[in-house]
Amino acid sequence: MAVDRSKLLDAAFLAALESTPLPCGSAPALDAPLAPTSSLTGRMLLELFESQVVARHLDLEARELKRRNEGFYTIGSSGHEGNVVLGRLVRETDPAFLHYRSGALMVERARQRPGATPIFDVLLSLVASSDDPVSGGRHKVFGSPTQWVPPQTSTIASHLPKSLGCAFGIERARALGLPLPIPVDSIVLCNFGDAGSNHNVAQGSFNTAAWCAHQHLPLPLLFVCEDNGIGISVRTPQGWIAKRMSAHPGIHYVAGDGLDLQSAFDAAQEAVEHCRTRRRPVFLHLRTVRLLGHAGSDVESEYRTRADIEATEAVDPLVASARMILALGLDTPAGLREQYESVRRRVAAAAREAASRPKLMSAAEVIAPLAPLDSAAIAAEAARVAEPAMRLAQLPAGEVLPELSDRPRHLAVQLNRVLHEVLLKDPATLLFGEDVARKGGVYHVTSGLAETFGDGRVFNTLLDETSILGLAVGAAHLGFVTMPEIQYLAYLHNAEDQLRGEACSLQFFSKGAFRNPMVVRIAALGYQKGFGGHFHNDSSTAVVRDIPGLVVALPCRGDDAVLMLRTAHAAARVNGAVVAFLEPIALYMTKDLYADGDGLWLTSYPAPGESAAIGSARVHADGEGADICVITYGNGVWLSLRAARRLRKERGCSVRVLDLRWLRPLDRATIVAEARRAGRVLIVDEGRRSGGVHESVAAVLLEELQENMPRVFTVCAEDTYTPLGPAANTVLPSEDGIFTAALRLVSAARGGVA
Repeated sequence: MAVDRSKLLDAAFLAALESTPLPCGSAPALDAPLAPTSSLTGRMLLELFESQVVARHLDLEARELKRRNEGFYTIGSSGHEGNVVLGRLVRETDPAFLHYRSGALMVERARQRPGATPIFDVLLSLVASSDDPVSGGRHKVFGSPTQWVPPQTSTIASHLPKSLGCAFGIERARALGLPLPIPVDSIVLCNFGDAGSNHNVAQGSFNTAAWCAHQHLPLPLLFVCEDNGIGISVRTPQGWIAKRMSAHPGIHYVAGDGLDLQSAFDAAQEAVEHCRTRRRPVFLHLRTVRLLGHAGSDVESEYRTRADIEATEAVDPLVASARMILALGLDTPAGLREQYESVRRRVAAAAREAASRPKLMSAAEVIAPLAPLDSAAIAAEAARVAEPAMRLAQLPAGEVLPELSDRPRHLAVQLNRVLHEVLLKDPATLLFGEDVARKGGVYHVTSGLAETFGDGRVFNTLLDETSILGLAVGAAHLGFVTMPEIQYLAYLHNAEDQLRGEACSLQFFSKGAFRNPMVVRIAALGYQKGFGGHFHNDSSTAVVRDIPGLVVALPCRGDDAVLMLRTAHAAARVNGAVVAFLEPIALYMTKDLYADGDGLWLTSYPAPGESAAIGSARVHADGEGADICVITYGNGVWLSLRAARRLRKERGCSVRVLDLRWLRPLDRATIVAEARRAGRVLIVDEGRRSGGVHESVAAVLLEELQENMPRVFTVCAEDTYTPLGPAANTVLPSEDGIFTAALRLVSAARGGVA
């Protein structure tokens, strides 16, 4: 039977109180500094110790709750209690992105907020109660809307990029003269472990911070690495973090001993002051230890010797703090023992109460804060436009407002115009990414925007999709609507967790108390000519459609792009929505539909105030009747309309083409209505056969139509990467393939999905 080390650690602390030699002299004055070069006082020391004790008993109680099947989380903070100094030295208005070993830090930070109840809040989270004031029982997190601690579930340092984005946002708001919800001299704190610091997201964040510092861009970001020397069972090479980070250009390095409150306090104070006054990134390296394993289920004896475990327990920071107090004569062994046991009783009583509190009982309760959309408020915001005089002032001499022009334009131009429109009406909207500024993007969609709105609002970033999205997420915490560009859909795969694990989870894990409004523009899909291969012809819509709460927009024409971007921006602004706005590259410059020079893929600019509701499809049809309903999106719309014309001219078939436009959520009502009208459905999906949009469309038909299920055929891309050159056309849907499948469908007997 495994030894219960939590009970041994508990007993060892009490024993240490009795074995500590007591001082002969008098105790220092409570408010006098304990060292000539430090501002740490006896009173502070006693309060810091109290917070450490509370954090320790929360860890111990978490294991008791687990034993009683009342608690669900046992990753604790034991050994990391030295981070308590950051709870004292960093203001409650400084945004803090904290990892899961931040118990003492959070308890001490709560001291800045009269009436805060950190013990009960943590316990409600441990038992997954719906009364949990942070996540409402959705996860064990540290967080507080009133103390600027957005809840994190990050386990691999994936919160570092958005921490950087938040620090960037403070300075960008100040430069633009925009209001901030926090003081202008705020800094951003993020902490993490030594193992997490090796992850690519952490290394990318350090690199981006240094990249900013090299260009003298202010970035008040305090990285705190709590180095316990081990990641689950994998050792961190001794000296690795110090050697790596002390020499990192552009980042000020400070080291402290988290097992010694005096050292930890002094190092943290230096780091905080440097960060706040210099507005530069700082790396605070705190020595810690990990006590009681990675979590309650972790049997350390499987990969560590007993001697090693005992040696770690022998440097328990709680013992070190108690001995410091006793050595200074600030308290007695009996006094500290009573304090320790008193906190134990308080925590145990609060745990019993927390365990009795209600839990989430339905899917509706769980989902409620995920991605709320108020259609009326979104429509109202989309209808809000800048004054015509403001819009005219931004135009070159002699040009008219786009909606008054009698010259229809292609998708790229209309996107440029609507981006101009939303940037003008909302001064807190930022547009950025690789090449978006002076070059205007690889496909010139953002041409001229940097010149019009300035480098403060339209700017280039370094080539790192994780940092681009992290910048967007973090700045959006402060009230910006961020519009990052990912140059190709295939590049999103490098950084998809910034959407899945960070951006889209924020409202869910904070009960809507925090938001990060974003519209992520992504050049996407296939059919490029002369510039191909799988990196530039990626139709993997499945990667974004699978992210909970993410809205996925995909316009194929210029007018739809305008209507949908207005809506996407409005949803971000009023509801904190995160939107993936996929733009079909092959249709950016397309002008013609049926024949060269017909100009039928050009569109007029929709009047200001018009928009397209989220989840609303668009039907292209010559009349009411139809032999076939083609359900598609993106390039599939262009191809299907061409095939439909051939079917009408050559075979007399009437075809209605349904452009889904929004791939998440789908317009279920229109899908069903159009399928019922035609009785035959052809789903054209340039996504791959496995995991494509067609699977969801077919499921809608099966669920809604049951016995009246129409005959359904599909035309999909093959389950392969897209090759270079003409071979690409062999694995993607084609006009001929759609035409042939439609003929088969017309002649087939009524049946099921094929």
